[in-house]
Amino acid sequence: MNGSAHVYARAHINTDEIIPARYLNMDQEKDLACHAMEDIDTDFIKKVQKGDVIVAGEDFGCGSSREHAVWALRGSGIQAIIAESFARIFYRNCINNGFPAIECPGIGKKINTGDRLTVDLSKGKIYNETQNTEYNFLPIPDFAREIIDAGGLLKAIAKKGKL
Repeated sequence: MNGSAHVYARAHINTDEIIPARYLNMDQEKDLACHAMEDIDTDFIKKVQKGDVIVAGEDFGCGSSREHAVWALRGSGIQAIIAESFARIFYRNCINNGFPAIECPGIGKKINTGDRLTVDLSKGKIYNETQNTEYNFLPIPDFAREIIDAGGLLKAIAKKGKL
């Protein structure tokens, strides 16, 4: 996968900042996407292009365990999040929804907004084409990649004929 980086290196960006609670009466990704990250970056939805990537600091997705945060980001066109670390429930919500969440310590200080990135999930590599640099991350485990590749947990179960 490849796309442009949108860097939010601050630690502890919570789910209420990813999608404010005032929009939780919506459940369609396209509707939620209009409000993704708006309390952090009012122009986020105007800047993001399909296939882009968020690069974030530590503990991304902390706070309430709402899947709406994943839906809003995916609906906006973001294809993956690379963070120094994730809140565990948010991380699992990403995997269960078929959305790559990549942990790479220190990444928030190494990538700039607008850098072109290529991510290889199976090899655990991030290539910054703009800076001509490469970063390693612990590859997403096979079982989680199967869920992501299937488009989410329910689709992965159905694919195995158990649903």
